[in-house]
Order: sequence, then C-alpha cells, then structure tokens
Amino acid sequence: MIYLDTTLISDEVKEVFFCCDLAKCKGACCVEGDAGAPLEEAEISILEDHLDAIIPFMVPEGIREVELLGVFDYDAEGNFVTPLVNGKECAFVYFEEGIAKCAIEKAFQEKKIPYAKPISCHLYPIRIKTTPVNDLLNYHKWPVCKHALVKGHKEKIPLYQFLEGALIRKYGRTWYNKLAKLLR
Repeated sequence: MIYLDTTLISDEVKEVFFCCDLAKCKGACCVEGDAGAPLEEAEISILEDHLDAIIPFMVPEGIREVELLGVFDYDAEGNFVTPLVNGKECAFVYFEEGIAKCAIEKAFQEKKIPYAKPISCHLYPIRIKTTPVNDLLNYHKWPVCKHALVKGHKEKIPLYQFLEGALIRKYGRTWYNKLAKLLR
C-alpha cells in the first residue's frame, strides 16, 4: 500500500499495466455489471442542471429511464449510481459504430456542458472507497477489461499513468506529481 496525503493506494495502481482498447471491448464497462456508475452527490446536481444538453446524445431508452427515475438510482448498498436501461447499460450510453460511449462526455466534448463525466467513470478501473479518514484507491479487476491489460502491457503503460488526467481531476496536479515520484 502507498500512503499519500489522505489517500491509501493499492500497489496494483503501480504494478498493473492498462490502456483501454475500445476497438476490442466495445465499451463493455458501460453496458455490463449489476449497477450503474457510482456518482458523487455533487454530480447529481450537475447532471440535473445540464440534462437538457445531454439528452440529445442519449438513446431513446436511456431518455425514458431518466424521465422515470431521474439522473440517479441506488445500488444494493444504497449508494448513488447512474440509472440502468433494462438492468444492463447505463442510461447515459449511446452507441457509435458498435461501441458504447458516454452521452455526458459527448456533451462535454461538444462544449455543451462544463462537466466531462462522472469521476468514477473517468477513474475506471480504479474504484474509490471513502472513509472518514482516507480515500482508498483500489484497482477493480474485471474480465471485460482483459484487452486493456494486454494493450497496457504491450505499450508498458502503468495504470496510474493511463489515468493521469482523471487522477489530476480528482486530486490535483501536486498530488499526482507526488504519486508519480513515489511510484517511479
């Protein structure tokens, strides 16, 4: 384990090589699983405030789900998550050339909203568990990401480097620079 400020980081964040390979996985992390993407409470307000700009990029089934439930649901532990369509894909998913992509991120890329996507999605496959004392950062191993492991190993990209932008978004540049120095 690596201790940095108020974070406790799994050794796998340094040891695992990872690089998403959307051509092979087809965005499976957006359509597989038993719950939607984890949401921070503040993200719910952001999604509600910008929903009108996101909807044009969503599929009709996702729009219907958000109209029924709103922009969030609860997982089995009572945590906030994105809603799912028919218990499968995230309500904010759309498909481009057979690849599942994020309507929230698309709205951001099109400069319609100031918010990229939920931080849990940006940080995946790192999952954060927040305690009263620390954030615990753990690598979430999932078979749908097997191609990312192969590509990451081939290109020699450690997980923490692959997620540099997301980690900076969450914890800041100074924190990330300290992490990179610790992991070299």
